[in-house]
Amino acid sequence: MRILIVTATSLEIEPLVSAFRPPGNVGNAGPRVQLYAHRGHDIAVLTTGVGMVATASWCSDALTRERYDVALNLGTCGSFDSSLTPGTVVHVVADRLAELGAEDHDRFIPIEKLMLLDENEFPFTGGQLVNVAPPSNPALMALTEVRGISVNTVHGSERSIADAIARWHADVESMEGAAFMYACLTHDTAFAQVRAVSNLVEPRDRSRWSMAEAIANLGARSLEMIASF
Repeated sequence: MRILIVTATSLEIEPLVSAFRPPGNVGNAGPRVQLYAHRGHDIAVLTTGVGMVATASWCSDALTRERYDVALNLGTCGSFDSSLTPGTVVHVVADRLAELGAEDHDRFIPIEKLMLLDENEFPFTGGQLVNVAPPSNPALMALTEVRGISVNTVHGSERSIADAIARWHADVESMEGAAFMYACLTHDTAFAQVRAVSNLVEPRDRSRWSMAEAIANLGARSLEMIASF
């Protein structure tokens, strides 16, 4: 199987990549892509850099150059749901471009309400990017399914957090997930967005984060997924 792994930073998947070996063959995978092999699979690892613009651009470049059986977006996230404690690995099955819209004084107007985008215009479903056909993989199916939002500025004040929860009813947030899903949907590539919770979304306090645990757990679950293909 040919697998594309997409990550914002190499740190987030360091434990996973350390289990890979050099590839048996080399293709035209393109810039920002490193090639590996693992358990009979050819694996391309794309490190996009942080943010939706970089993720959308480099994902589209990679998916145009080569055809992959599945693409996996692996990274960390913040959780709005206190039951999703730091270290929990989740499968984001729906994501949203949370900041796409306009402000009207103290009111936010989503892009579809501005009549600039139909909420069901491809690749959107009800204003969200939805993975309606994730890969059939036992390790993936064992993960908790959640809904996410993708943002350019992570939430860090009580007011903005409360507004986001009330507006979107999301479970997690990241800075790249929706862009990855958009690229995969438009390139007709099977995909899954898998993330480990590094922190609860709250006024910023890095002393309460569990980044090392999140990265370790993400690596372990990702290896299980790859072994299950």
